[in-house]
Amino acid sequence: MDISFAAFWGQVTSNPMLMVSVILTLAVIFVNGWTDAPNAIATCVTTRCMEAKPAILLAAVFNFLGVSVMTLLNSSVAMTIKDMVNFQGNNEDALVALCAALVAIVVWAVAAWYFGIPTSESHALIAGLSGAAIALQNSFRGINGSEWIKVIYGLVLSAVLGFILGFLVCRLTTFLCRNMDRRKTDGFFKSAQIVGASMTAFMHGAQDGQKFMGVLILGVFLMNGQDTTAGVALPVWMMLLCSVVMGIGTSVGGKKIIKSVGMDMVKLEKYQGFSADIAASACLLLSSLFGIPVSTTHTKTTAIMGVGAVKRISAINMRVVKDMVLTWVLTFPGCGIIGFLMAKLFMAIF
Repeated sequence: MDISFAAFWGQVTSNPMLMVSVILTLAVIFVNGWTDAPNAIATCVTTRCMEAKPAILLAAVFNFLGVSVMTLLNSSVAMTIKDMVNFQGNNEDALVALCAALVAIVVWAVAAWYFGIPTSESHALIAGLSGAAIALQNSFRGINGSEWIKVIYGLVLSAVLGFILGFLVCRLTTFLCRNMDRRKTDGFFKSAQIVGASMTAFMHGAQDGQKFMGVLILGVFLMNGQDTTAGVALPVWMMLLCSVVMGIGTSVGGKKIIKSVGMDMVKLEKYQGFSADIAASACLLLSSLFGIPVSTTHTKTTAIMGVGAVKRISAINMRVVKDMVLTWVLTFPGCGIIGFLMAKLFMAIF
């Protein structure tokens, strides 16, 4: 199937439902830019290794590189979302569900951003799709339980592994630098943390960038009577489009999340910010190589918690942690209900 920009634009402008799908997907990528992408550069900005504007540009560049490079190595993350639900070959229903889920993400993420709480758009998408599938089939038979288990695995993996790696990397860093002059090591960790932020942004692109590019292409395929995107090479113009939209989103609204993640939860020094970045990047890399969709938000925030725990548990602001965890837990029923209601609305309209 031709997915050049000219062919894509021709289909979008001639099909209202597809246009709605594309606009909503770009809106989700934009929202992801202000709620999720800032996690990658939060520690780098709050420890004053970089100013916010160049850090945002850095994140945009490495998000793009993450999408393009990891797609060439392993595109399985981009192609897993559709397996969460089964529409029994009804592509029209699948496209309605996709649009309903995208609305759920935007509504949920904007509400969480208003309170400065980072959310996982990946889990919001899965919950929204599931709620829409229930609405369309008036039952739970469209939910693939085996795929949902993978989501739970990914959630646990990103949280537990992020915390453990954050703790261990910070412990190791502290041990190696125990006899060094703090003023001299600050200079090194300032540069090292910029590298760490670049790595985290790269892996964010590999995870979230791939997922939503997969959603963008899936909408086109569903409209053309195909229910799979297996073996499709993601085009460069789409990678660039998603990276630019995500970068604009980060520049518009990323400061709230940067403050929540990098300052409110744990007061970080440069070596701690470096440790959190390396731990989060390692966790995301392992997940991407094995094709497991995980949350950048959960990984980075729990890595910061692990870093804070090295000094003492009381160094972690548990009030902020409680708000974050509660939002993560409520993402599934909240986005599921919104997806359910939007699917009913879209069925009435289209």
